[in-house]
Amino acid sequence: MPDCSQLQQSITMRQPISGYARFMDAPLSASSVEARPLLKIALLGYRSNPYSGGQGVYLKHLSKALVDLGHRVDVISGEPYPQLDPRVGLIKLPGLNMHGQAQPMRALSKLRWLDPINLFEWLSFVSGGFPEPFTFGHRLRRYFKQQRPDYDIVHDNQSLCTGLLSLRRQGYAVTSTIHHPITIDLDIALQNNADWGLALLIKRWHLFLRMQIRVARLLPFITTVSENSKRDIAAAFELPSTRISVVLNGIDTEMFQPQPDVAREPFHLITTASADQPLKGTQHLIPAVAELVERYPQLHLTFIGAPKPGGKTEQLIEAMGLTERIEFHHGIEFAEIAKLYARASVAVVPSEYEGFGFPAGEAMACEVPLVSTDGGALPEVVGDDIPDAVISAQIGLDVEPGVSSSRCSLPFALLLVFLVVEQIGAKLSPGVWHLKSQVLSVAGHDAPMVGLQVADGNEQRAVFQELPVR
Repeated sequence: MPDCSQLQQSITMRQPISGYARFMDAPLSASSVEARPLLKIALLGYRSNPYSGGQGVYLKHLSKALVDLGHRVDVISGEPYPQLDPRVGLIKLPGLNMHGQAQPMRALSKLRWLDPINLFEWLSFVSGGFPEPFTFGHRLRRYFKQQRPDYDIVHDNQSLCTGLLSLRRQGYAVTSTIHHPITIDLDIALQNNADWGLALLIKRWHLFLRMQIRVARLLPFITTVSENSKRDIAAAFELPSTRISVVLNGIDTEMFQPQPDVAREPFHLITTASADQPLKGTQHLIPAVAELVERYPQLHLTFIGAPKPGGKTEQLIEAMGLTERIEFHHGIEFAEIAKLYARASVAVVPSEYEGFGFPAGEAMACEVPLVSTDGGALPEVVGDDIPDAVISAQIGLDVEPGVSSSRCSLPFALLLVFLVVEQIGAKLSPGVWHLKSQVLSVAGHDAPMVGLQVADGNEQRAVFQELPVR
């Protein structure tokens, strides 16, 4: 045996069982539905893109679950509009939708500038702000004043606009879902930026947070989607946690499930990110992929989402020579996303923070081996109550012999998976693969060695491989 110092790590790669998901629209018995009073519910979304950002997806499934229970539901939304169940009403409150305009500076054409709300939205946008939650609230207040609709509950989806306070004064029961506090986005964006001028623009864009914090403090009841978000909302908005209830999201396991007829492609990564946001961690994943390409020249990445043309993600991909190795899919249906998961050999969630983490749950439901960070609520999704639930990657941490740590860097975590797939993965049965890794400093070797012990049921296998660790 070589004389060595050792770094012990306990790691598990989870391919979850089908009973993982919790459903918001779980079937109820006829007697339980009949016993509930049926409600007239308005769900609000200041923008509800059906394919990215999560808000349109949330409204689609929540509204369907509510009409399945017999309630009458309308979605009141700004542009872009969601795709909804035919039984759900859609009330459109169009704004300028400047983020969806090819030429946003011309959004005030056709006399739209005569509306003061439109004029404010345009001026705020061109000066670097994000006015949509605020202007949606004013359009909402105008609509309720003119139409006086009859609703038992008005349920906001994180606009937290001042219009909600107006509806409360009119006697409506108002609540809001906050998926996570956007103060987290602001903090992470500033941490990932060294340019003082850009930092000023980032702060300018997030000025709507002042409104959201003030409105949240005045709402009597708030819902969120994870225990982690509950803690962060209470801390960031200075709210008593007793006013915040957790209702977990769910994964549709009829849509996201294993597809044994689709062959998995070796060394095929898949990830999801809706925008060029540091929050989503693509700035960590892309260098990790570039680092592994020399060892695995067949490596390629499927990216569900679209980078901003000319933005940081696109620039980083080009700078690292990965353009031909990354394919982007945007604006596709859930069935197509499920097929992409079926093709992939490893799913990666590199997020610095998630309020919930749908991509992790979807990958697990499809039984794709998962490498995940532990940002935000991700441990709740991947299995915080199950010891060693996933390969856990901590951003920015290099693995070195003799240094005790329970986390590993993202490239190292991916390399561990590939070592298993490359050498013994084909012999492992589906389910949970328990990996015990040991990084060794071996005399006569410039690079450390990694030893993997793989437990597959009652079988134990061992692999030793030279490991390039920075």
